[in-house]
Amino acid sequence: MPKSTDSLARRAMFRVLDGIRDGRLELVEPAATRSFGQTRIESPLTSRVEVHHPHFYTSFFRGSLGLAESYIDGEWDTDDLTAFVRVGARNMPALDRARGFYRLAEKPVRTIGALLHDEHLHKRKTARHYNLGNDLYERMLDETMAYSSAIFTSPDDTLEAAQTEKFDRVCRNLQLTPRDHLIEIGSGWGGFAIHAATKYGCRVTSATIAGEQTKLARQRIREAGLEHRVEIVERDFAKLEGTYDKLVSIEMIETIGWRRFDEFFRVCNRLLKPDGRMCHQIITIDDRAYEAEKMSRSFANTLIFPGGSLPSNEFISKAIARETEMQLLDFEDITAHYPETLRRWRANFNESFEELRARGYDERFHRLWNLYLAYCEAGFVERRILVGQATYAKPTHRDTWDSFATAGESGNDVRSSV
Repeated sequence: MPKSTDSLARRAMFRVLDGIRDGRLELVEPAATRSFGQTRIESPLTSRVEVHHPHFYTSFFRGSLGLAESYIDGEWDTDDLTAFVRVGARNMPALDRARGFYRLAEKPVRTIGALLHDEHLHKRKTARHYNLGNDLYERMLDETMAYSSAIFTSPDDTLEAAQTEKFDRVCRNLQLTPRDHLIEIGSGWGGFAIHAATKYGCRVTSATIAGEQTKLARQRIREAGLEHRVEIVERDFAKLEGTYDKLVSIEMIETIGWRRFDEFFRVCNRLLKPDGRMCHQIITIDDRAYEAEKMSRSFANTLIFPGGSLPSNEFISKAIARETEMQLLDFEDITAHYPETLRRWRANFNESFEELRARGYDERFHRLWNLYLAYCEAGFVERRILVGQATYAKPTHRDTWDSFATAGESGNDVRSSV
């Protein structure tokens, strides 16, 4: 890229970074180190960024996607990925306004880059073209194989204990009993289905479209001796049939894209019996950011979850009223638990990466996945994104005293007694 274009982007970026008011960014260049913003005594948040290639400056004007691609390419590094994203999150409104003012700088950067560096727009395949398989997740996750926020009752909890606590809270919200037939939308690797069937004695039908997950989930169900009680079906949620006593979905809707959100809730309503009960754990975005974010091409929905989108709590509330007969019974915000979950995953991932490297995961993937996990951690810490458990019921559902004394309340294994 011409030196003049890099210089233009660099000068424009410095003017944008002058808008930082909360936190400090130290930019280390070959010739000098520059500082932007300031830290507060009560919150000394600082990120140090080392620039390796001038394309970093032009990438800045392509938002999270541009910065992510630049990071994966090794054009910059930072001493703390999470802190870097947190500084950006805290100053997002001011930075967005400043970047808007410099659209004239951004446009030639993108245009010239497209003309002269076409190969940069056709880089090596990234996350969506990797066959992630089960090797990665078996090393990153715990024994439950839960790929969703855990709930920690103590800082000393193991990740497995915290995931089991999450499963139990969902089961209690559903008031599961051995009489229930539960439909799960989004199987993962079968962890929740195994837990619900083992501890609460219910039947479970679990739906997924992920072939690699299905194979391992079915294997784990066989090993648990639960084939008579748990069935995994490979089917899109919209093609599910029948009616069920209870319905659960744990961090699945985020992958389907915003155009299918209404359809998701219509299907949930259709699958539940007139007295049915539903619990979902769902990641949401701030209500005020929903309309803009759902149409954007971001790092997360391009490189990690292609086509994915986060609903907002306001949207969900309106969709439930518009598309279903259900009423909200309870909502618990568990956002505070996700940063620790992500830190545990990231530690496991990095501790195991040499094994993964031997299985074909390269350094670009290593950088991508570290950025992804840090990006999410920062989003939850700064509450740009949230996660909660919501419980709903159909109109004729009625709580009774004995519904609170569900089979798994005492934690007993009911596998052999039912």
